[in-house]
Amino acid sequence: MAFCCTESELALRKRFEGVYERTQAPIMQTIERRVCGCDFGGNSWTSKDQADALIRLLRLGPDSDLIDLGAGTGWPGIYIAKTCSCSVTLVDLPKIGLQIALKRAEEEGLADRVSSRIADAADLPFSEGSFDAISHSDLLCCLIRKRAVLQQSRRIIRNDGIMAFTVISVAPDLSKIPYDRALVNAPEFIESEENYRVLLDETGWAVTEWQDLTGEYRDSCDRQVSADIESREELAELLGTVESNVRLAKWRSKLQAIKDGLFVRELFVCQPM
Repeated sequence: MAFCCTESELALRKRFEGVYERTQAPIMQTIERRVCGCDFGGNSWTSKDQADALIRLLRLGPDSDLIDLGAGTGWPGIYIAKTCSCSVTLVDLPKIGLQIALKRAEEEGLADRVSSRIADAADLPFSEGSFDAISHSDLLCCLIRKRAVLQQSRRIIRNDGIMAFTVISVAPDLSKIPYDRALVNAPEFIESEENYRVLLDETGWAVTEWQDLTGEYRDSCDRQVSADIESREELAELLGTVESNVRLAKWRSKLQAIKDGLFVRELFVCQPM
């Protein structure tokens, strides 16, 4: 399959490949356990408590087929499969992330329940009505073609299926200076042509539940700053002093932006209209 990513999306994908490899370092897993309660090398802000909530919101059980878009190294998809015995298909573009995920699934005894597919979430290679449930964690703010992802998700979900996802957005009604500051501290493609309620409605989704997770996002980022400070020496050894200092400065800047109300992190639960 040919992936029609833009140059900026390809550059982001390349950066993620290096990030995924480094997430498997012991110090990175220690930090992740402190921040999110997991050690998969996750690339979102989804905590263990939020992953547990997804199982309930998606009504998952042993007979469910879940697809996790932008799955990275397998968080929270593998954890969900292990917790409720559902089957999960992990989808992402960087091959290294999915390789790490499948190795972890095998170690967890889930090789028969976890599969992967290298694919663009905006151009999914699955037939109509293939899945009972769809999840994605902070994915849309890292992609340009948000509408296409929601359209593709609508196509592959069964008529009685459920989609649940988290997404980070710039807070509404900001003036230019705080808006520009938000963009500096945001995921690369956070800007959206429409707000997500409008996009969901226009792509055939009805919102059945919504939660504001901004406070939990702030608390997780706070723990991230503290963990990086406490692990400064180990991070410097892994990343180099300059890069580890830049990393910490970025976390601090992001945390302050969240505290100043420049972002919202939301959970949407949706069903096909």
